[in-house]
Amino acid sequence: MKAGVVVFPGSNCDHDCYHVLKHVLGCDTVFLWHDGTDLDGCDLILLPGGFAYGDYLRAGAMAAHASIMTEVRRHAERGGLVLGICNGFQMLTEAGMLPGALCRNAAQRFLCQDVYLRVERDDTPYTHGYEQGQVLRMPISHAEGRYDAPAEIIDDLENEGRVVFRYVDASGAVTEAGNPNGSKGSIAGIINPAGNVLGMMPHPDRCAEAILGGDDGLALFTAAIEHGVQQMGAS
Repeated sequence: MKAGVVVFPGSNCDHDCYHVLKHVLGCDTVFLWHDGTDLDGCDLILLPGGFAYGDYLRAGAMAAHASIMTEVRRHAERGGLVLGICNGFQMLTEAGMLPGALCRNAAQRFLCQDVYLRVERDDTPYTHGYEQGQVLRMPISHAEGRYDAPAEIIDDLENEGRVVFRYVDASGAVTEAGNPNGSKGSIAGIINPAGNVLGMMPHPDRCAEAILGGDDGLALFTAAIEHGVQQMGAS
């Protein structure tokens, strides 16, 4: 099992993700440069948070057209794992690999705080280490994190069970106060129909060790690695 963390000009969470995968979980992990055309045999591709290309045009818009993204798309089409966190989620929507868009926060300001998430599915490659309905605490750090999409797409996501994480309050209830950026349906993370591409705005990479104040994000990385190992065994 090998993981690759894609580095774009402006990425600032690439080393956080690398550290969790390589040093905390002991997974063979490499950095992949944005203008490369080789995924170096990686099974899991991670698009990290940050401000790729300075978020010019729109957050994630230029990164979606980087050379490496052609290979990332092909990897996903073959069933390979792709995880986009924060800026990475924005890239996945801009690249058309996930529907919808991440827009300016409803409060029109940058938000950096802990939020609560409810696990809506525990049967994906990324969430089988959680329980459905489990409430997690994770940090967010974004100005463009408000998930938006036409009503028919929201309906499809809901009806197909593709909402993986939802913003809630500490008790697990969907409330206006528990939705920090005004995302439609309190959506914090979604998955593609095949279940191998996940995009989420909160940062599991920033809460994967108890020393950081919480490790609710660790199970997500652990699950992805375990799934990758199972895929290798099946092949």
